[in-house]
Amino acid sequence: MRRLFGSVRAQATLGATLVVAVALVAAGTAVLLALRISLTEQAGTQAESTANRVASRLASGVAYGGLDLPEGEDSPVQVLDAEGRVVAASEGLERISGTASDEVRPKPGPSASPTGDGDGDGDSGDGNGPDGNDQPDGNDQDDDADDADDENARDPGDISEDVAYSDGSATVNGDSTEYRFARVGVDAPGKGELRVYAGAPLSAERSAVGTTTTAMLIGFPLLLGVVSGVTWLVTRRAMRPVEGIRREMAAITASEDLRRRVPVPGTHDEVARLARTTNVTLAALEESVERQRRFVADASHELRSPIASLRTQLEVGAAHPELLDLEGAVADTVRLQQLAADLLLLARLDAGERPGDARLDLAALVREELSQRVGDRVPVGQELAHAEVAGSRGQLARVLGNLVDNAQRHAEGAVSVSVRVRDGEAVLAVGDDGSGVPAGERDRIFERFVRLDDARSRDDGGAGLGLAIARDVARRHGGTLTVRDCPAGGALFELSLPLAV
Repeated sequence: MRRLFGSVRAQATLGATLVVAVALVAAGTAVLLALRISLTEQAGTQAESTANRVASRLASGVAYGGLDLPEGEDSPVQVLDAEGRVVAASEGLERISGTASDEVRPKPGPSASPTGDGDGDGDSGDGNGPDGNDQPDGNDQDDDADDADDENARDPGDISEDVAYSDGSATVNGDSTEYRFARVGVDAPGKGELRVYAGAPLSAERSAVGTTTTAMLIGFPLLLGVVSGVTWLVTRRAMRPVEGIRREMAAITASEDLRRRVPVPGTHDEVARLARTTNVTLAALEESVERQRRFVADASHELRSPIASLRTQLEVGAAHPELLDLEGAVADTVRLQQLAADLLLLARLDAGERPGDARLDLAALVREELSQRVGDRVPVGQELAHAEVAGSRGQLARVLGNLVDNAQRHAEGAVSVSVRVRDGEAVLAVGDDGSGVPAGERDRIFERFVRLDDARSRDDGGAGLGLAIARDVARRHGGTLTVRDCPAGGALFELSLPLAV
């Protein structure tokens, strides 16, 4: 299963299909509920209308037998008295549930005539029944109904405004179905409190919900299939450039040719930005590897000279002790030691060594380091102000030593060191009165193993790593190292570092 859905395309297709499936199920459920509620409310409104119509006839004094109740299965009606006895019901009603009584026909008794005339007074038509109708001529139930229909003969009764609904079933003329029943209360003249139950069939609601459900069960899988297929195709097309990038990266890794670049699609989407970023990374990696190769080559060259010179002197001294240049051997050894230390420091800086966050006074550091220097050719002037920075004491001391050594090498008669605070930064400045640095060389002198023409001799120039180390350390501390003309006429190197907070 993990391998089946291991690709981005499969995961995207599965995710899109699941999201659409959840949305369809939620929307379908909402539609079915809304449809059911709407159709049920329509059935309830229809049942209420029928119940109100029957209640209005009862309120106007129409006898039970003259109610003209609806026939058939469209709207069964049941009328109950205050004691819950059926006093009137629709013709053909054989069974009913969901109302207050399961009886379907009026029973002979005090509230219903045995003949089923449904006038509710138990009188056979003598004109003096409890309903208050004056019938001196002994007319039959048709006469009673005609008299009750005359709205001018009596004041109408009260019809309750509260309507109750319930669901149930009924069998009319042998056909059974589900109904929505509405109950309306009425105070009929001469009959007391009556309850009218009228039903409306829910077959339309059941049919509509069933049809909609069937359509959804058929349509939803088809729609999900379309979504899955489209997502699969679109994702494959979108991932095709990514696969091209992957293949090219694999080829670059196998060939170790960092000059190659991945293809950039002609779009403006994330994949195109990924390709461009990958090419930028490859370019930076190529430059880094090339710089590392040059560094190794230059380091090998620089190391070969003092080692060869030292070996020659030692071999001569072994063969002819009287010709041994001991001072030269010591100088070559010291130079070799310094070069090895510089190379090790550069290696640590290239590896991302963090400078630390120790707080130190830059002026105190300069004062202490200058006091330990011996054998300087030119005296060093000092102008120091308190400036607190954060970083590595050893690395900053190395920067100061490299800058002072460079100034001593080129100065004619004066070297100055100052520390001050400028624009929220601590500035360490080392200047000399030498020939200065030409404007076109002010960036190149910070490259590794770079020495200007007048500083290429082994005795005068060094290995060309001091300024490169100084700039790398400055950058690791979040600062900068620049060079400009010194007021005294030579070069002025300025190390700017953020103040400690």
